[in-house]
Order: sequence, then C-alpha cells, then structure tokens
Amino acid sequence: MSGTLNKVMLIGHLGDEVKMHYFEGGGCVGRFPLATNETYTNKQTNERVTNTEWHNIVVRNKGAEICEKYLSKGDKVYIEGRIKTRKWQDEGGNDRFSTEIQCNDFTFLTTKNESGSANSGQPQQQKPQAAQPSASQPKVEEGNDDLPF
Repeated sequence: MSGTLNKVMLIGHLGDEVKMHYFEGGGCVGRFPLATNETYTNKQTNERVTNTEWHNIVVRNKGAEICEKYLSKGDKVYIEGRIKTRKWQDEGGNDRFSTEIQCNDFTFLTTKNESGSANSGQPQQQKPQAAQPSASQPKVEEGNDDLPF
C-alpha cells in the first residue's frame, strides 16, 4: 500500500458547550472538548481504573452551526475526522503546538430524553420547525408507512 491514512473515529461526551467563531466571509468554526474514557481492572490490586483522554474537536461552517444548536455539555456524540497539529506563538514568542481533530462527520448519540434530563432547565423537545405540523399544511394520510420520516 503506497498511500497514507489520517482518520480518527471517537465516541465521547462533550466537556463544554460549542464555542463559535464567525468570519467576515460568512464562514464559521465551532470548537469543543470531547472526553473519551478507558476503563480496565488493575491485575495487582484488582481495582477498577478509568483514564480520561481529552480531544479538541474543530468543526466548520454548516456542521458547526448544527453542533452549536443541538449539542450541549455532557451529550454523547460520534466524531469522525482527521488529526491536525497547529503551530503558533504565544505572547512571549515561544512556539506552541495544539493537536486537534478536524471533524468531517458526526452523529448525535444522546437521545432527546437523555439530553433533557441531563440538562435541567432546557426543553426536552428540540424538533426542527419543518417537522411540526401547522394549520396551513395539508394533513398527510396515515396509510403511507413506507415514508422514511
């Protein structure tokens, strides 16, 4: 195999809310930390040990707006993307590095009920406006069971 591969797949919980940054050209970037856990039993002490690894997730444009709207701290999400290391200089002129996951696909794994109970004070139902019937829309027949929605 002569090619290379840079692919990351993570399932974890958001450690904070999605932080958005908007650009003049209309684009945007969303950033959030994602925690993944590894649990094992120590053979010497027979003690259960959990290690948490933190990942910096970066999602762009429409995906970032969707994440900001529907994700909140504690929600479980599947992230797919690639690793990217950035080099930058701090105020003292020192070179700094940060490793991020550039997200290109995601799936929300927390159900609406779990999200509502985990985030008290927020509404449990978060449906898009198009999914709610209105008086001006004609009623759809109940017999069409082959529709995907």
